[in-house]
Amino acid sequence: NREVDMPLSQNLNRRHFLQASAVAAGLTFDTLPLKAHMQAGGPAKPKPTSGTLPTGHIGKLEVTRLLCGGNLFSGFAHSGDLLYVESLLHHYFTDDKILETLQLCEESGINTTILRTDEQIVRVMKRYRKERGGKIQWIAQTYPKPDNLKENIQLAIDNGAVGAFCMGGHAEDVFVKTGKGELIGEVVAFIKQNGLVAGVGSHLLELPIMSEQQKFNPDFYFKTFNTVGYATDDTHDVAAFMTTTKKPWIAFKVLGAGRVLPKDGFDLAFKSGADFINVGMYDFQVESNISLVREVVKRHEQRDRAWA
Repeated sequence: NREVDMPLSQNLNRRHFLQASAVAAGLTFDTLPLKAHMQAGGPAKPKPTSGTLPTGHIGKLEVTRLLCGGNLFSGFAHSGDLLYVESLLHHYFTDDKILETLQLCEESGINTTILRTDEQIVRVMKRYRKERGGKIQWIAQTYPKPDNLKENIQLAIDNGAVGAFCMGGHAEDVFVKTGKGELIGEVVAFIKQNGLVAGVGSHLLELPIMSEQQKFNPDFYFKTFNTVGYATDDTHDVAAFMTTTKKPWIAFKVLGAGRVLPKDGFDLAFKSGADFINVGMYDFQVESNISLVREVVKRHEQRDRAWA
């Protein structure tokens, strides 16, 4: 290994160059672990970690501070211009692999997942509950339409979701940008009428601000938060807004689609007021993510924004 013979400064500079080059090419921290894992044939099958995760409350639900995100299950890694990644993820996350990952998360202490509302996820969740006795709580990311607010949400309701919200980018593009943002208030009301906790999801602060001004009264906010500006506002602006509301806040994209290291993204989110973080993860990342969340939450037990 020629890298061993280099002076330390050159060695580190070379690593930083390679890392930066990989990110510039679209090989984010999300996809690099998976490529390494598959090329190596994969390590031993991950086993559940012991211990418990800290929890908080969203309405009537008790929710672990770490939630299992579902973008990777559905083939989304936000990998720039790379064309192969969606196919790679679909080949890795077969239905059986999703079942294994959900079971690993649940047996390791994660009690809630956020997943899309579509036929694939409905099929997988039915199998998970029937074949593995899974009880993980599903908060549904839904896609209502201005002329049909209820259908997609009803699919989640009929298939066991305990909470729901309109996907943030969808809400902004389909509702807010077309002058129909007030309909998100009707979405929230419909979800709550059916006994689920209801959220407002967004990439930009415009929608949560509208929610507060027009009194949509959601049970939680689902808001992006990262230091690289990936589909989000400035972290200081987001944190400042969240101090104005006592609504529980689930932060997502805290790793900037793989551009921020977990130790940094998790720490900043919880320190800045997030009550929960939603993180997409491969099975071989579950244990380290859980350990890190335990450590970070404990470190920030006494913070400025009260915990939900």
